[in-house]
Amino acid sequence: MRLRNPLAVFGIFAVVAAALAGQIPQTLSDPVRVEQGLVAGTAGRAADVRVYRGIPFAAAPTGDLRWKPPQPASSWQGVRQATEPGHACPQPPYPTTGLYGASPPPIGEDCLNLNIWTPARSASDLLPVMVWIHGGAFVHGTGAAVGYDGENLARHGVVVVTINYRLGIFGLLALPELAAESPYHSAGNYALLDQIAALRWVQRNIAAFGGDPGRVTIFGESAGSDSVNILMASPLAASLFTRAIGESGGSFGPMRSLTGAEKQGQQFVAKVGATQDVLKTLRAKSSDELIQAATDDDIDLNVDGWVLPSSVYSIFAEGKQNDVPVIVGSNANEGTIFPPPGGSISPADFAANAQKHYGTFSADFLKIYRPGSSDADATASYFAALRDEQIAWDMRIWARIAQKTGHHRAYRYYFSRVPPGRGERLGAFHGSELAYVFGNFPYRISYQDLDRQLAETIQTYWTNFARSGDPNGAGLAAWPIYDSLKDNVLEMGDTISVRFEINSPGLDFFDDFYRSLRPSPAVQ
Repeated sequence: MRLRNPLAVFGIFAVVAAALAGQIPQTLSDPVRVEQGLVAGTAGRAADVRVYRGIPFAAAPTGDLRWKPPQPASSWQGVRQATEPGHACPQPPYPTTGLYGASPPPIGEDCLNLNIWTPARSASDLLPVMVWIHGGAFVHGTGAAVGYDGENLARHGVVVVTINYRLGIFGLLALPELAAESPYHSAGNYALLDQIAALRWVQRNIAAFGGDPGRVTIFGESAGSDSVNILMASPLAASLFTRAIGESGGSFGPMRSLTGAEKQGQQFVAKVGATQDVLKTLRAKSSDELIQAATDDDIDLNVDGWVLPSSVYSIFAEGKQNDVPVIVGSNANEGTIFPPPGGSISPADFAANAQKHYGTFSADFLKIYRPGSSDADATASYFAALRDEQIAWDMRIWARIAQKTGHHRAYRYYFSRVPPGRGERLGAFHGSELAYVFGNFPYRISYQDLDRQLAETIQTYWTNFARSGDPNGAGLAAWPIYDSLKDNVLEMGDTISVRFEINSPGLDFFDDFYRSLRPSPAVQ
């Protein structure tokens, strides 16, 4: 065929010459064979990364498979074009006007799929693998969100995988009828079973994408970090990963029993009018109808005796966790995106709520988190207490208990960078570190060069850790192993430096408070 544009001829010769000179990076050759068949991906934004989207790792959990453990995905004939994201799992609409600027993803119950970014040149490269578990309170989210695009991390020499899992009423509903049909007498925790199924798929298939199944790091934020924490505790996840990173979420506090979760589920059943042949009725209802009827009070993770034989705290305290190196940490202003009703709280209401919630501990609580004399004072204390109790306490005890009962290194961080412009009023808010971990900057914030430099540093720490279990490396500020006696963290903010005992009075208070709620305080 004759080319109309003579400059195009020059372009072709230039490409050929560059390839012969080794200037164009090689990438994995398509198609790639996985256990269900052949898949073909697409080029990333850069020539040295190949992307595969929407690969099923389990069958659609629809019909009789609703509220059952995930089943193997079906095979396919020919080459599957893995070029578009798969469905996100059913969930309520996500606000589109807020700081996060998220758009509702395509929704469908056939949602157990994953996405892969690989810089491998061949299947024999054996690169470290990082499997991302998204947050969203176990109610929202998808591994295909633009903020979780794994290309920037992949360019640091790792294979990145992002996964979906069932959410809300589909991922956590527990009922006596569900336990009765389970050979393990278990119900609920289907979200966690989906995550475990995805990790098993990775073990069986990731070598075809140039990944090393013997070096898998699981990492997540918020509910994703809760998930990482629970997967470290679950015997079903043993040997599926070799390192773990938890960002702003853990489950070391009191956990609901299976019986308690079943009672929650029965309240939901009554709301939707499924009084006879409960499971058949529920499985026949549309996903939209179930989502509209569900509230946060209807669902929770539970100690079901199978996924979790006992509470996360008990498992770690007894040294029975899946013992791997960990990075854990939290942000300086976690609470600011969870304001009290009306946006502020009065000193009187703050004190009354403390007395109701903490009982005999309330006086000590109010010495640390003072109500002050104005709504602004009380609201600031509200945010600080929420930060420490709901998130930072879990992260510190995770590092401490891993050090005490485990045999691997633990590293703890404290993220304090305040995003410029629109982000300043919220500070280092819950989830703000994600822009730096993935280097995508998806939020409606005017990021600066300093932010991009910090992102490069954090990505290097994270991928170094995935490679060797140690985040340290040339050109980076030294990150010491966590020492509970020093209570050291690596602060990641406008500068990066080691600090000690950040917010420790509040965290010490919650140590005492939660110790009082345990039947036997095995770890002090």
